[in-house]
This record gives sequence, structure tokens and C-alpha cells, in this order.
Amino acid sequence: MSLPIPTPESRAVVTGASSGIGEALAAELASRGYSLILVARRGEILETLAATLRAQHNVEVEVRAVDLSDRDARAPLVQELSERNISILCNNAGIATFGPVADLDPEYERAQVELNTVAVHDLTLAVLPGMVARKSGGILTSGSAAGNMPIPNNATYAASKAFVNTFSESIRGELKGTGVNVTVLAPGPVRTELPDPADASIVDKMVPDFLWVSSEYTAKVSIDALERNKMRIVPGLLSKGMSVAGQYTPRGVIAPIVGGFYKKLGG
Repeated sequence: MSLPIPTPESRAVVTGASSGIGEALAAELASRGYSLILVARRGEILETLAATLRAQHNVEVEVRAVDLSDRDARAPLVQELSERNISILCNNAGIATFGPVADLDPEYERAQVELNTVAVHDLTLAVLPGMVARKSGGILTSGSAAGNMPIPNNATYAASKAFVNTFSESIRGELKGTGVNVTVLAPGPVRTELPDPADASIVDKMVPDFLWVSSEYTAKVSIDALERNKMRIVPGLLSKGMSVAGQYTPRGVIAPIVGGFYKKLGG
């Protein structure tokens, strides 16, 4: 099963397109001839990226500056996508928090659930009927190996990604034979460039360089996997290790180990 052929009327949608994996997914899709709708909060950054992609790849690029964690702000986009010819949807936008959930900002935790789960659900339901009717389409959703296990000090994120993982794999079963591909991206640590030591985050300091993968590599293997209708793509050694641990290690054993690591990230 392949992906839809790019056409002047169709669009590939990438959320969280202003940086990181989202920006790389947009560039990868544009290099394959897909016209785009880029979605993120920071419209000025999206406009700059859009201009670059138009110049480099001669594709149409539309920008939607939307805070997907706000359901009222999200609603017009959901309605628009339900009426457009969307060939590919990359549900990439997401946020994470670290530390005991009782100590975290409740509003931000709710926004995290809204962005990581409800927005993914809304956008998927918006584009799916059209894809099924056209008998072609692709949905790539950024899940996580964190969604395979309980993670103290990363509770909201892990739970939200558990939803994403399960939802994606469930609809994949429903869509068998329809021509619509569904793939879950479960990346490990990803970065675009090596940070200056003075600007390095605690994650940069704690995760060895050899465990990182580039956003460009992640984007390429993810679109390749979606084209082959692979159920899950797991770039990076750390993510592969977490996936295996989440599937085969008893939860009572893995939770304290992984939770201790994430506690340091929240510290």
C-alpha cells in the first residue's frame, strides 16, 4: 500500500511544524512533491518555513497559526480539514512535563491532555471520512515508547501517549483494506543540531550523544514507514530499548527505574 500521489488540490498537514520533527516532516514531504498545510502557534516562523519550502520544492504551502491546545481556536481548523482533500495528516504537535503531577500547574497539565490527545482525535476524525471515501490516505501520529509503560514524574505525558498509541493502532485495524495507511512514530531523543554546552538542557546533559537521532533522519524513516503502512516506527536506540522494556518488563519493576530517571528531568 502506497501513499496518495501528490496533486495540486490535495494537501499534507503537519502539526507542530515550527521546529524539530514537525519542521523536518514538512521538508521531507515537500521534497516528495506534497503541497502542505503547516500548523503551529508561531505563525511568523511558519511563514518563514513556508517561503523556504516554496522556493526549494515548488509546492504550495499554506500556514495556519493555531494553538491546538485551545479547542475553540482549533475548531475552525478541524472544520476546514473536514472539507479539504487531505492526503496525509502528520499529528506531530505535543508537549511534555516532568516531576510529580501534584506539584505541576493544573492548567498546563490540562492543556497537555488537550493537545496530545483531544486535538489528535479531532484532527484524525476530521480527515478520515474523506480518506476512506477516496480510498487513499496516510495518518502519521507521534506517539511514544513512554506510552507503553507507567512513568512516575511523567504521568500526564505517558498517559496521553498511551491514548495516542492505542487509538492509532486500533483505527489501523479498522482501516485494513481501505487504502488508508496508519503509522505510529515513537521517537527517542531527537535534535536538529548539537547544542552549545552553555545552552544544553538537562536532557542534553543526561542523554549520551550516541543515543540521539536527527530530526531529518526521523522524518525520512517515518514517511518511508507510512508509505509501507508499517504499524510503528521507532528511531533511535533509547526509544527501541524503552519499547522493549515497556512490552516485556513487569510494570512494578520498570516504573521505579524509569520514574527515577524522569524525576531528575523535573528537578
